[in-house]
Amino acid sequence: MFKRNPNKQSKIDTLIGPKTRINGDVVFAGGFHLDGYINGNVKAEAGAHAILSVSEQGCVEGSVVVPSIILNGVVKGDIEAGDRVELGPRAKVHGNVHYAVIETAIGAQINGKLIHRAAQPPPGRESSSKPKG
Repeated sequence: MFKRNPNKQSKIDTLIGPKTRINGDVVFAGGFHLDGYINGNVKAEAGAHAILSVSEQGCVEGSVVVPSIILNGVVKGDIEAGDRVELGPRAKVHGNVHYAVIETAIGAQINGKLIHRAAQPPPGRESSSKPKG
């Protein structure tokens, strides 16, 4: 079998424990790990390289807008990932998934559409498709 290299951006800056419930939107930067429950939208700060990881017991009821997500729990809303989506074997998505790169394990469930889009360039880089004038 193929062996995956560990993610270099696996540093966790924010941790929400399994007995924690948040009612409201969450905006974060860096690494955010969720073992608890969020009833609201989860969004990464603009321009930051951020990653959201949701454990098997974690749940988000709202939309998720992040560069990267590693999901093993539940998201009841749309996911918009500018870079990467990783769905573990117990991942459940009840909504559409917008992605540049997606990896799904056997057993992952998606009740919605998979919508591919080109990867977003890093901040500060301009598109090479500018009209010449």
